[in-house]
Amino acid sequence: MTRSAITTPPPGATLPEPLPGAPAPGSPLGSHYSRCFGCGDRHPTGLHLSAVTPDGVTVTAEFTVGEAHQGAPGLAHGGVLAAAMDEVIGMSVWLFQRPYVTGRLETDYLAPVPVGTTLHLRAWCTGMSGRKAYLEAEGRAGAPDGPVAVRAAALFIEVGMEHFAEHGDAQAILAEHHEYEVNP
Repeated sequence: MTRSAITTPPPGATLPEPLPGAPAPGSPLGSHYSRCFGCGDRHPTGLHLSAVTPDGVTVTAEFTVGEAHQGAPGLAHGGVLAAAMDEVIGMSVWLFQRPYVTGRLETDYLAPVPVGTTLHLRAWCTGMSGRKAYLEAEGRAGAPDGPVAVRAAALFIEVGMEHFAEHGDAQAILAEHHEYEVNP
């Protein structure tokens, strides 16, 4: 993975451990929002990722490249692959039990991904420091042990739920995330 200093954990960064109340190993993780392009079940052309945590610290998901996801004829659009990486990494922050947003995403494309291919995605945290979480992901073509087609490294920043209310649709947040207190 080609990484910049921005997505490399600083000295002293810690690795996350499973938190009390976090999803148990083997548990499915919920969507961010029903119309989220990455994980929402109500987005007509979205990725429809559904993720699980096999061990409480990593996340796995699958994504099958459809006709709506192509760039060059018959091949996945690079931006869609980057979105899949961002999404599986974003799903992993469920394990931290705090809201985060993408600060930087770096993506390496290692092989073309034809329409109809199922990518087996995996994300993990490489360190945490203050409000920053450093994460990586990979997408393997055809099987969990298939060839790596795409890799990513990211910096995510912890924010309060008021961030989403201020910059997004506060009513939609309230309608779908009752466990958060948001003051619109």
